[in-house]
Amino acid sequence: MAQGRLHELSAHGVSVWIDSLSREMLETGELARLMEEDAVVGVTSNPTIFEKALSTGEWYDEQLRELLDREEDTKEVFLALAVGDVREACELMQPVWERTRGVDGYVSIEVDPELAYDRDATYSEAMRLHDLVDRPNAYVKIPGTKPGLSAIEDCIAAGRSINVTLVFSLERHAEVAEAYVKGLERLVAQGGDPAQVISVASFFVSRVDTEADRRLEEVGRQDLQGRLAIANAKLAYQHYLETFSGDRWETLATAGARPQRCLWASTSTKNPAYRDVMYVEELIGPDTVNTMPAETIAAFQDHGVVADTLTEGVDEARALLAELEEAGIDYDDVVATLEEEGVQKFSASFSTLREGIEKRRTALASHLHM
Repeated sequence: MAQGRLHELSAHGVSVWIDSLSREMLETGELARLMEEDAVVGVTSNPTIFEKALSTGEWYDEQLRELLDREEDTKEVFLALAVGDVREACELMQPVWERTRGVDGYVSIEVDPELAYDRDATYSEAMRLHDLVDRPNAYVKIPGTKPGLSAIEDCIAAGRSINVTLVFSLERHAEVAEAYVKGLERLVAQGGDPAQVISVASFFVSRVDTEADRRLEEVGRQDLQGRLAIANAKLAYQHYLETFSGDRWETLATAGARPQRCLWASTSTKNPAYRDVMYVEELIGPDTVNTMPAETIAAFQDHGVVADTLTEGVDEARALLAELEEAGIDYDDVVATLEEEGVQKFSASFSTLREGIEKRRTALASHLHM
């Protein structure tokens, strides 16, 4: 079949992942189609995505009926449903994982976001999720909060692959990379094989513009709107290049370790005034991942422009941070606000998800007893 724009994007070093997973996508063959036609080589999911999947159609009803009698805890019911989807998607992605020697072909499942500020509970839950899914190409997502950092390091040291999510700031991105490298160093010191563990840092993009643009509107600096998100990501990539080179990294690489790639997350365009594929087009460079919603995948396949853009305009990106500071925009406060809101949104989705499961279960139970 003809190779589309997304295959061309892949040829420029960007792994195309989709940011949703549902039983419907698996059973209708939609995920398989995306893999073939749209070059999709990975899947991420989060509580918001699963909440949507569970609230539409009857795809989960049969399994919910089976769970009715033996499980009261709605969180455990959710995990039973989600783990089933993740396992099936992992099996579908297994050939990609093998072909890329463990670089792509991953499916992510997220630690309960209500644990985001509890280091020990996050670590325990991440290890448990890896055991439940029990597939070599599963990622467990841990939010990149301060307490999350040592949980991430410990999981890597234990040989478990981690997708670090909700990364917004350059400082936090540096800390996340350090947690990964330290975890690998501990793994190697214990005699473990670093080739068996890998990580991505999910650096959020469009939400940065949403928050910065709102503040720029208030101070009358519309000329600076729509620029921070891409500049922020370009500077994160520069840090990635620095971290995963040099003597310290070479020692690990010689033992088989792979770098922690930047994964561009939140790449749908929230502002209708902006080009709908700008957060894909402006961040094209080697050894990166772009996890897109279905509508962004379709839009890029239709009219995306492929060119190496990620390492262009780096000096301008640094200059922009200074300009924003002069305009009265506090970068540190922008990214701290976004991290806090990100955790809150995922926690709220998780609560809604549990309520939805309870309602669905009640409806199914009453139907059984009619």
